[in-house]
Amino acid sequence: MTRPAAIVTGGARGIGLACAEALADAGFDILVADLAERPADGLADTIMGRGAKFTYAHCDIADLAGHAALVEAAMDVFGRIDCLVNNAGIGAVVRGDLLELKPENFDRALNINLRGTVFLSQAVAKAMLATPATAARSIITITSVSANMASPERADYCISKAGLSMWVKNLALRLAPENIGVFEVRPGIIRTDMTAGVSAKYDALIEDGLVPARRWGEAADIGAVVAALASGKFGFSTGSVIDVDGALSVPRL
Repeated sequence: MTRPAAIVTGGARGIGLACAEALADAGFDILVADLAERPADGLADTIMGRGAKFTYAHCDIADLAGHAALVEAAMDVFGRIDCLVNNAGIGAVVRGDLLELKPENFDRALNINLRGTVFLSQAVAKAMLATPATAARSIITITSVSANMASPERADYCISKAGLSMWVKNLALRLAPENIGVFEVRPGIIRTDMTAGVSAKYDALIEDGLVPARRWGEAADIGAVVAALASGKFGFSTGSVIDVDGALSVPRL
C-alpha cells in the first residue's frame, strides 16, 4: 500500500523535527522543508530509520514565489500530499517595549509566521483538492499560547499567532465539506532552541507554578498530538484548537 505523505515546514529541528518523527512513526512519508540549503547531518537517517520515504526541500515560506516548487517537490516524490504541518516560524526579532517596535521587525514576523503560512496552506489545499483522497487529509498549524495570551515585549509575535488562529477557523470552514481536517495546535513553554536563551527564567517560573503540570513541554509532546490529528480519527473535530501547555492557559483565580 502507498503510504500517506506529509510536508513539515521548519522540520529540521525542534518541534518540527518531533512532528516529522511522530508522523513517520505513524506511517507517513515525509518532506521536510527548511531554510538550510541541505538537510542537517543525520536528518534523512532519522526519518528513513522509521520506515518512511524522505525528501528535503530548501524553502523560505516568506517567499511566496517558492510555494509552488515546494508543492511540486512533494507531488513529484510522493504523488500526493495528505498532511501539511505549518510549523516554520520565528520569535520576536527584538523583545522590548512595544512602543519601540520597529515596522521592519513587525513585517518580518508577520511575513513568515502569518503571510507565508496562509499562502502555503492555500497552495497545499489546492493540490489536495486536485487529487483523489485515498487517506485522511489534514492541515495542522502550530501557533502558540501567545495567540490568546498577551506578551507586550513581543507583541509582533503574539499578533502573528492570533492572526493564524483566525486563519485556521476560516480554512476549517472552507475545507470541512471536502473532508480535510484543519487544526490549530497551541504549544506552551516548550524546550527548544527558541527558548534556550531564556531557559533559566522559565525554570524559575515553572518551579513557582506558572505551568500547573510543573514541567517544561517537550517537542515530542507536540509531535504526538500532530500525529494523532493527522490520523483522521478526529476529523469531525475540524476547526478545533488543541492546547499543549500543561494547563498554562487555563484561567485561574
